[in-house]
Amino acid sequence: MSCEHLICARCSGPVVEGRCPACRAARAEVHRPGPFGISPILLGALILALTLLIALKLGLH
Repeated sequence: MSCEHLICARCSGPVVEGRCPACRAARAEVHRPGPFGISPILLGALILALTLLIALKLGLH
């Protein structure tokens, strides 16, 4: 998700610019890192890659 197209209800400015405390809080919430300090997309990609490696390893025997 991206905050590029979000408009702040408090100051009517783009959230990505962080003009007011509400904008900055919303931007921090959208760009918050997931578990272990990495993004959820990267975590999902790592899980998928490990699953594929295990499947290939089991399929070769």
